[in-house]
Amino acid sequence: MKKNNSSKIAGKTFEPSDYNSENQLEMGLAQTHEQASDGYYEGTIDQELEKNE
Repeated sequence: MKKNNSSKIAGKTFEPSDYNSENQLEMGLAQTHEQASDGYYEGTIDQELEKNE
């Protein structure tokens, strides 16, 4: 039985160099990391509502 590379893909984590990569997996990790970071730093609308009350 031939072993596939799924364990390599499953173990991949974000690296800052992924932003400059041509590899589809690394580009996807970079984009997901950026979206998660943006959401984390932006916060939620609940915080904005509390400021206005």
